[in-house]
Amino acid sequence: MELLINIAMIMAGLVLGFILQELYFRFSEEKAKNDARSILFEAHREADRVLREADQKSRDETLQRKENCEKEIYAKKEELSEWEAELEEKEQTLTLHSEELEKREETLCGLREKLLEEENLARKKQQRLEKLLEEETKMLREVAGLSREDAVVRLLQKLEVELEQEAAAIIEKHLRHCREESNRKSMEILLMAIQRCAVEHTADSVVSNVDIPNDEMKGRVIGRDGRNIRAFEKATGVNVIVDDTPGVIVVSGFDPLRREIARESMQRLVNDGRIHPARIEEVVENTSQEIHSIVMEVGRQAAYEANISNLKERQIELIGKMKFHLVGGQNLLQHTEEVVYLSAILAGELGLDITLAKRCALLHDIGRTADHFQEGSHAKVGADIAKRCHEELEVVNAIAAHHEEVPAQSLYAILLQIAHSVALKRPASRKEALARHLKRMEQLEDIVLSFEGVEQAYAIQSGREIRCVVKSEEIDDARAIKLAHEIAQKIERELSYPGEIKVSLERETRIIEYAR
Repeated sequence: MELLINIAMIMAGLVLGFILQELYFRFSEEKAKNDARSILFEAHREADRVLREADQKSRDETLQRKENCEKEIYAKKEELSEWEAELEEKEQTLTLHSEELEKREETLCGLREKLLEEENLARKKQQRLEKLLEEETKMLREVAGLSREDAVVRLLQKLEVELEQEAAAIIEKHLRHCREESNRKSMEILLMAIQRCAVEHTADSVVSNVDIPNDEMKGRVIGRDGRNIRAFEKATGVNVIVDDTPGVIVVSGFDPLRREIARESMQRLVNDGRIHPARIEEVVENTSQEIHSIVMEVGRQAAYEANISNLKERQIELIGKMKFHLVGGQNLLQHTEEVVYLSAILAGELGLDITLAKRCALLHDIGRTADHFQEGSHAKVGADIAKRCHEELEVVNAIAAHHEEVPAQSLYAILLQIAHSVALKRPASRKEALARHLKRMEQLEDIVLSFEGVEQAYAIQSGREIRCVVKSEEIDDARAIKLAHEIAQKIERELSYPGEIKVSLERETRIIEYAR
């Protein structure tokens, strides 16, 4: 019985275990299905998120590309607008050139017509003269019984007188027209510019004097066996002249900057009283540095007064050195400032760039203060320095061409030539040796007296005017006009002079009678 019970319990346990196993399997299967569904849901959700991010990224990239395209299109539009403005400006320029060419063509047509009229008139005059020649020849041969050769000679003499009178009248007409035009075009600008510019003028020489308290100081300057004076000359590069002149020592040198350094150094040594080679070198070195500082300050001040900026240190130094240099007896810095003022006035009157004109004028003579070992004229040296300092081509050409050594390539170069000539050639701008001046006035009178019919010639107004007195019985009014023109031309060919010379020709008839 127990066995059966045990078997039944075993069977019941097996059945129960089978049922529990089945339930476990079903539960596990359901759980696996739920996990699979959860994983699948998460996968779908992750896929949706990835798709949304990709879509958003695609939209952002599209918007970025759209913005870039819009910016590029805007830049292209601006570039096209600039091109259109440029083309419009060029079109306006071409239109102006075209109008100017049309005006010139009209002027040329008028001149051509005038020339044709004058040619026809000359042809008619020639025909009339030929006809008169034939009539005169016939009349003379009939009336006077002259030969053909004698008649031709007399007619030619008569025609020569008539042609000379006509030529004198034509010359007077053209001279009057030229004077009126030149006075109207140039006198307004040049005279106004000269009147507005007032600059002091100085004169200097190649020596400087140093005052000393007593003659004992001369021995201290010379030193034992001349060692002090030799050390001074070696340090400064000038000559020291110690002679019998009381109370003064002379410093001589062709370089004005070195001479100024030597003069100031000598003055300091004399005031200090300690004079020996070591002290001399120390004082000269300190003075050189101070003079260099003064040079730089003068250069900056000149540039500031001219309102010129962006100058290199080398250019400022060369401008400052102008204070110690002379050109034709005139201080170089004052001459340069005068040219700057004149250039500014002329550029303003002509509608040019005033700043560029003043820059050309301020730098035009920097070649004069450059190192002496540089080859070439001061205009070429100055142009080379300006080129190395990266100046504009207009400035470089203006400096090189201000003495007409090279062709002028811009209006600023021509303007600088005019301002430079006005500054140098106006009265009192340069010193001139008296002997040379007197010789030039004698040459002027000799040139005038070389013409037949001139009785007397006087150079007046310091050679600015030549007054001629002609013989009234030999020179008539028509011949006098032509003679004055010939005298002026010969003076231009044979004589060198600044400015202009006025030719004043006088012809008078004096009748003398006595009452008894």
